[in-house]
Amino acid sequence: MQQIMNMERDKNHFDFVIVGSGFAGSITAMCLKQLGYRVCMIEKDKHPRFSVGESSTPIADMILRDLSRKYDLPFFMHLSRYGTWQTEHPEIICGLKRGFSYYPHEIGNTFSSNDDHLNELLVAASFDDDNSDTNWLRSDVDQFLAGKACEIGVLFYEEAEVVRVHRTEASVWEIAIKKDQKQMLIHSVWIIDATGSPHFSGKFFGTTSSADGFETNSTAIFTHFNEAGYWFDYLTSRGFNTKDYPYNPDHSALHHLIKEGWIWMLRFNNGLLSAGLLMENSDSSNGIDAEKIWHSVINQYPSLSKIFRYSKPAEIPGKFINSGRLQRKLNRSFGDGWIALNHTVGFVDPLHSTGIAHTLAGVEKIVNLFGKAGLNKIEISDIKIIQEESSKELKFIDKLVSMSYQSRHDFALFSASVMLYFIASIRYEQSRLKGDIPNTFLCADHEDLSAIIEETHHELKMLDSETAGQEQIHKQIETIRGRIEPYNSVGLMDPSKKNMYRHTAVNLIN
Repeated sequence: MQQIMNMERDKNHFDFVIVGSGFAGSITAMCLKQLGYRVCMIEKDKHPRFSVGESSTPIADMILRDLSRKYDLPFFMHLSRYGTWQTEHPEIICGLKRGFSYYPHEIGNTFSSNDDHLNELLVAASFDDDNSDTNWLRSDVDQFLAGKACEIGVLFYEEAEVVRVHRTEASVWEIAIKKDQKQMLIHSVWIIDATGSPHFSGKFFGTTSSADGFETNSTAIFTHFNEAGYWFDYLTSRGFNTKDYPYNPDHSALHHLIKEGWIWMLRFNNGLLSAGLLMENSDSSNGIDAEKIWHSVINQYPSLSKIFRYSKPAEIPGKFINSGRLQRKLNRSFGDGWIALNHTVGFVDPLHSTGIAHTLAGVEKIVNLFGKAGLNKIEISDIKIIQEESSKELKFIDKLVSMSYQSRHDFALFSASVMLYFIASIRYEQSRLKGDIPNTFLCADHEDLSAIIEETHHELKMLDSETAGQEQIHKQIETIRGRIEPYNSVGLMDPSKKNMYRHTAVNLIN
């Protein structure tokens, strides 16, 4: 009888309970399980569930590959490149992402450019399709990874809600879970908040979330579309010069700059399109139907209106979603026996596709920490460092994104300002490829690089790209060109490239 009681006790006792089973929660759970820990994952919803489309980057791919090797999880490696994804897991819907593409639009006018690509910017992040990044259909990816976590022995409670947590004198969490109208009690040494939301830690750990201190101020309206037109088809049908394009822009993170902000388009292999409208400093969406806002904005831009002429929201989610203000940050990301992942700690804006990579960078730090120190030997000072680094990273991303919003009314100035993101990315990638993993995502703690971005951000904030004269704008562009020169190993801002960059990321080694 005592043996049966001990077995029952062990069944409900864990080293880690991870709340949230998106890709971050599942990847964290699997890495910790491979370290020998007892891991339980709790999800209030049921897979597959809708989540906004996201695009991967070379940094995200590099982290996935390193996690794959270190924790013996080969399917991470498969998801790190489009080619291996299609070979090993074609059943998981994704999209080909060759790079970043940008096109400016004016109210009432069809899109215009010239043979020198005056109003086009394409920055390739891979040299061919097989080695490219991917657009993630999160409903498929999250379901796959949660299933893999179960396969390797992570206990998973789906459609279960945490209703109470209590920290005992023995430094163990008592966690009450409600599932199928019944409550159960489990115990864990640590809780990891992988919800991607401030609500869980706010409810149970007393944290607060705020947009204070962010330079970026944006709201998103988004959904997934069926029957949306292809941008490349639009360009070719109207005779635009696409012969020297490094890739098809529909196979990229596609950005359309507009007066209100910008629009993202991420295409998946099944024809589905994730699209969203980002509006700067907008409070006009309060109380207004999200679909009405979408159509009222899109219909001002003839070329974009053409793309969405026959489109309709996909069955899932079946509606337009209004995010409210996107920027948020927890006042603290850890406490006695709990810690939050990066995507829970805060968020800026999807403009530079930092979401997946920044999340994975945080996952890597946390699992490495528990791998080195062990369950009960974690130093608070080490966790505090992770919190401080995460805060630096959010501020760094915020400056990069804010610069792009500030400069978007003049495409040449925008194209120059966005190069600061690519410089930071390239520096991080090159360091990591040499085995020297930077302390912070995008090298946010690099003194000289941070100073350059801080100074340029301040200048662009003072310079109104909507009203500034061409002489001022040209001077600012040249200033940026000079500042990035010490880090510019791939020929960014080279006039001879005519805004077409064939490969800017490092080559990943098999």
